[in-house]
Amino acid sequence: MATRKRAGSKSAVSAAEAAADAVDEQLGLYRSMRDFQVTGEPSGSAKKKFFNDQPLPFVVQKHAATRLHYDFRLGWNGVLKSWAVAKGPSYVTADKRLAVQVEDHPIDYGGFEGIIPKGQYGGGTVMVWDQGTWEPQAGHTDVDEGLRTGSLKFVLHGTKMKGKWALIRMGGKAANESKPNWLLIKEHDDFERTKDDAAVTDKEPDSVVTGRSLEEIARNEDHVWNSKETAKGNAWYRKDAGVADARETAKEKASPETAPADKPAKARRAKSVARELKVPAGAPKEKLPEFITPELALQATTPPGGAGWLHELKLDGYRIQARKDGDKVQLLTRTGLDWTHRMKTIAALVGELPVERVILDGEVVVLAENGTTSFADLQAAFQEGVKKPLSYFAFDLLHLNGQNLRGLPLVERKGLLATLLEGGGEFLRFNEHLESDGGVIFEKACEMHVEGIVSKRAASRYSSGRGGSWLKVKCVHEQEFVIGGFTLPSNGSHGVGALLLGYYDGGKLIYAGRTGTGFTEKTHRVLRNQLEELREKENPFENPPAEARRGANWVKPELVAQVNFATWTADNLVRQASFKGLREDKPANEVRREELTVAARVRGRKSASHTASVAIAAKTTSVETAPAIAKETTAKATAAKTTPAKATAAKDSTKAGSEPAPVRLTHPEKILDVETQLTKQQLADYYWAIAPHMLPYIEGRPVSLVRCPDGSEKPCFYQKHVNAMVPPGITAVDVPDKKTGEMEPYITLSTAEALAGLAQMGVLEVHPWGSRNEDLEHPDRIIIDLDPDAAIAWPRLAESAGEVRRELKELGLESFLKSTGGKGLHVVIPFEPEYDWAVIKQFAHAFVLKMEKDQPGQYLTKMSKAARKDRIFLDYLRNERGATAVAAFSPRARAGAAVSLPLDWSELKSAERMVVRVAEFEQWRGLLSRDPWKQFFKLRQRITPKMLEALKISPAA
Repeated sequence: MATRKRAGSKSAVSAAEAAADAVDEQLGLYRSMRDFQVTGEPSGSAKKKFFNDQPLPFVVQKHAATRLHYDFRLGWNGVLKSWAVAKGPSYVTADKRLAVQVEDHPIDYGGFEGIIPKGQYGGGTVMVWDQGTWEPQAGHTDVDEGLRTGSLKFVLHGTKMKGKWALIRMGGKAANESKPNWLLIKEHDDFERTKDDAAVTDKEPDSVVTGRSLEEIARNEDHVWNSKETAKGNAWYRKDAGVADARETAKEKASPETAPADKPAKARRAKSVARELKVPAGAPKEKLPEFITPELALQATTPPGGAGWLHELKLDGYRIQARKDGDKVQLLTRTGLDWTHRMKTIAALVGELPVERVILDGEVVVLAENGTTSFADLQAAFQEGVKKPLSYFAFDLLHLNGQNLRGLPLVERKGLLATLLEGGGEFLRFNEHLESDGGVIFEKACEMHVEGIVSKRAASRYSSGRGGSWLKVKCVHEQEFVIGGFTLPSNGSHGVGALLLGYYDGGKLIYAGRTGTGFTEKTHRVLRNQLEELREKENPFENPPAEARRGANWVKPELVAQVNFATWTADNLVRQASFKGLREDKPANEVRREELTVAARVRGRKSASHTASVAIAAKTTSVETAPAIAKETTAKATAAKTTPAKATAAKDSTKAGSEPAPVRLTHPEKILDVETQLTKQQLADYYWAIAPHMLPYIEGRPVSLVRCPDGSEKPCFYQKHVNAMVPPGITAVDVPDKKTGEMEPYITLSTAEALAGLAQMGVLEVHPWGSRNEDLEHPDRIIIDLDPDAAIAWPRLAESAGEVRRELKELGLESFLKSTGGKGLHVVIPFEPEYDWAVIKQFAHAFVLKMEKDQPGQYLTKMSKAARKDRIFLDYLRNERGATAVAAFSPRARAGAAVSLPLDWSELKSAERMVVRVAEFEQWRGLLSRDPWKQFFKLRQRITPKMLEALKISPAA
């Protein structure tokens, strides 16, 4: 089903008309689907299937009625079967979104985007958020039966929703509700995402037809749906009020009364800026992006020292991306929400910038009387309507007149930004930086009661997400928390006694303590009203302590509070916490505990070429306290410059362990193995360091990945196909399906960057095929997996591996040994790829059968655990097409995250099993100096017809 993107027109009138025309086209498309002779609407009583010979339609409408929700609709039997999904769809398979089945809607309604008048059923604003076609999943083609029994499984082909999904009707108490309660669930496939990924509803909030936000649709009011007329078939009509409003606005802009007083001066400034904005050659051209996911800072324990860093004062406000496209300006939150209507003065100033198209990154703040920024005042301005002047401090320039600047060094981007914002006025400012010693700047910032500093690598490119190029260091502990409940005030007033705070970890809301201070009389009342609307009986926290339950009133965990506090207690609760305000710009499900990161250091890097002197910085720094900081750091900064850079670098390098992986990670501090406290960053660093040793055994082969996004002790899953979520450097190899012959894009990789990037996906195991990409049907290695019963001691397992080696030598084959990272051992036999999978599988099977026959009390070849007692299972099933075994040097997705390590045959004589873990890499990396598999790729052995004959195998098998 065709969709239309919103055109970037200079004219508000033409933009409004284009959007209205797009909705007309959409409504016409859905009306053309309708067969009035067979459609019972809205009851859906018709028996004829809708579009028997055409794809079935689906639509998701974002609906701002009493509460914002998403209406999920499947075309069936001439109507739209409909469910109201409060939180919208989720690509995370663990999320089970409540979907309340509502009455069937007419097909026409699937094309509607506009306004339902207040007082009518569904009154509010409606957006076509997504649309496309759907089909039942194989084995679930009886849709009527699925609707009756409460189990629908289907495949969606939409713009935003793709792949396998399910609707499951709930039982128990939910079955007795007035409207049936279902669950909308994403099923495992190549489109699924992890909890670390941005929610699709946040990432893509706007209309799939017109590109408009809910606010823009409400403002234009170009189409109206009268619910009362639904049964008559003419419920909607076009209303051009929005277009008329746009015309009036255009007239006002052109009116002499509202025109800028000094047009010549403005024109001269525009020409001057245009001459000075020299974008370096090589900056790629691009269409103006709709939204750029912002770069975020890691929290560090100390600021970075040495040259190569720009230090900015940390602003206490809302992160805002300013986007100008001709006459159109948008102010977008960190999740892409359009807040332009809430900051009209700033929008107007951005609109006057002397460029045609631009995207700025910055922060909206309220300046306090002492020159710092006040989040409490900012929250009062947004939440309570208090008249507080808003200022926008821009600190980065991401796009300029059709050119992508994000690949330029930060220091160059800021140079261009400073030029652009010259004369921008009191409320549109350039956020200056200092290049003196970070430690001294931080110390003085804290003395001046500034929140902290943000240190950024001068040479870094702009990279969306949270990486190590930006570090934030706070003078006080402060972060967001989810409100999961509240207590009542002791004086009986209409307010709150304390807020019960939490953060998400692995999808669970963890109790973090409470705050009962920081409220004004007005925030007491406003908070209480908001919390009363969210009340629920169920406790949202995961096993909260008794202290949290006392006097608690539970609420849906939807509100996010900004809180500062003294420290974390030994019980992982906040101490001396104070409420600063509600955050509207951050979804509750994204709130995590902010863990400290050790500050990075630049080793051996020269100072950036673009260096503002301390004196200049003092004059132009954005917040009024900065000049004092600059003045008091001059002496110490000068002293620091006298230390030779080489000496500093040498000193740093003596402390350094493994080189950090040069890959972007979100939440690098996330724990992926509880037992060893292995973090995502440590895993990436391990992959980066081990790459020269590991890549030869996996590159150029299809691989399957075991992903554990919530850690080794939580559910994990395999991924073998390439999708949009894989990191840079991962490529695809087309593998024909063995049954259908259809080509499937399997994952393959060959670079250290691609290997290190697997950490972002939470990959704890890498499993390569036994054949190469260029010759998939002819394997070049066999793996015999010795899997012992738990009662078998290491010496006996080691002796058995030696027996496998001797048996192979009798056949004429050399073999290699490695640990599995578990309790077993792998014997690996490389050879020239001459036979197909069927022959090699039969060879491996015949070999282990012979060993079982010779020593039935020692070995077995069937997988039954019951029969395995006191014996070793010789697993040959790794040697068939599509089957895999864990790679050499790969971690394992088990508690401890041990490594599958190549061993020398002499190590079987050890008194105990060798176990090495990823988190302890620095302790065992010395083992890499010896290479027990040195001859692995030099060995050019063949499986000969004589060997096949010895095992009674026909080469034609």
